[in-house]
Amino acid sequence: MTSENGEVLRETKSLCPECLKVVPARLVRTEDDRVEIVKECPEHGEFREVVWSDAEMFERAFKYEHKGPGIENPQTRCDRGCPLSCGLCECHLSTTALGIIDVTNRCNLNCPVCFANAEAKGYVYEPSLEQIEEMLDLLRSERPVKTPAVQFAGGEPLVRDDIHEIISAAAERGFHVQIATNGIEFARDPDLAEDLNEAGLNVVYLQFDGLKPEIYERIRGSRKVLELKKEAIKNLERAGLSTVLVPTLARGVNDDQIRPMLDFAREYEVIRGINVQPISFTGRTPREERERLRITIPDFVKLVEEQTDGRVPADSFYPVPTAAKIAHLIGQLHGQPKPEFSAHPVCGVATYLIEEDGWYRPITDFVDPDAFLEMLEKVVEKVDSLERRRDQAKAAWIVAKHLRRVFKGITGKRRLARLVVDVVTKGTYDALSEFHWNALLLGCMHFMDPYNFQTDRVRRCVIHYATPDGRIIPFCAYNTIHREEVEKKFSVPLEEWKRRRREDE
Repeated sequence: MTSENGEVLRETKSLCPECLKVVPARLVRTEDDRVEIVKECPEHGEFREVVWSDAEMFERAFKYEHKGPGIENPQTRCDRGCPLSCGLCECHLSTTALGIIDVTNRCNLNCPVCFANAEAKGYVYEPSLEQIEEMLDLLRSERPVKTPAVQFAGGEPLVRDDIHEIISAAAERGFHVQIATNGIEFARDPDLAEDLNEAGLNVVYLQFDGLKPEIYERIRGSRKVLELKKEAIKNLERAGLSTVLVPTLARGVNDDQIRPMLDFAREYEVIRGINVQPISFTGRTPREERERLRITIPDFVKLVEEQTDGRVPADSFYPVPTAAKIAHLIGQLHGQPKPEFSAHPVCGVATYLIEEDGWYRPITDFVDPDAFLEMLEKVVEKVDSLERRRDQAKAAWIVAKHLRRVFKGITGKRRLARLVVDVVTKGTYDALSEFHWNALLLGCMHFMDPYNFQTDRVRRCVIHYATPDGRIIPFCAYNTIHREEVEKKFSVPLEEWKRRRREDE
């Protein structure tokens, strides 16, 4: 199908960036082989925005499409349609792989690229510990798979006085506990990392935009932030607390920092991942500025290939649903469903890097993911005939025997093969954690804004916010539409909050 805008690849719905009304949209392949979303609002006219800068990569991503099991106990009805009925509704196609709870909108920085926009709004959103516990229980009640991991975010979650109790409440409920932070408090308090680790914190998602001070002056408002982050990482290293660097990537600002961050990660054992988030645009942003700063997923993987001199090529990255297929098969092996990252194929990509020959090599140098998936499917068929619950040992032996065949003849393959096979045969977070301590995750999640918004992506989102009104809302829908409504409903004016704090002191 073609149109005057180009070849139509997919049809979906989107938002008018002016009024946020839901409008029909098409994903089209342009003459220069980009994929753009084209939409028209009856009131505000036509809008078009690049979605993926490489149409061939876009089509390849759909080879790994995997639809999740959906939600058996939705909180809302899909009567207003996507994304207005979020909560989760019965139209949602994925369970929650990672729940997010904003514990405050206060912050010790004032970053112009922040989703939450902190206290600039003039009110404080800060759910009580009891409300947070209710949100945790809501996430754990999800069926058919209860939410396995939760991330506390904000604002800056470490400014809360009761952050230890919040983390403990999540750990007691069986969550894999994460925190998203700018790291300033970890730098200021050398004991904080160890204290939170003992409380049950598993992973720190550390906002980290590169190794040049001028980047932080532009994105975070101060050149001094970089040294504070480095001090935070030293304290996290002493505590042995697994850390993921999370850069907000913008063209011409820090898109030259991928290789420096990879080199930096090798200096610290606790840095177990770099999860890049291309800049999203809030509010009205001129098209010229969006085109100047916008980075899409194909841009990212090509930057990695260029900055690593081809050692980590673009084709070593696979879409997130690849992991969902593996999780689905692991669930079949163990006779119970596992959390599946059944996101839309164009939401994100990732690879694992293994230290070899003095630097990193992508895991695709050791094992072909396509061959691995094919072999795993065959293994599931074999094990299904064993009455697996009565013969787990034999099933594990069959899995190990067959899966090791797909590893290539490179130094260190036996150890890597063992780690991967343990993930499959044990199916536990401990096995996955051991693998992560021996590999570096390099990924890119491109969260949406009103300009590139797609409802088909929202319906398959696996990263969801829990809210005090008993809803679970997909990430991009929350930050684009629902955040202000939720925060205002459960907030107090800034001056009133300050007055209460003075009275309590």
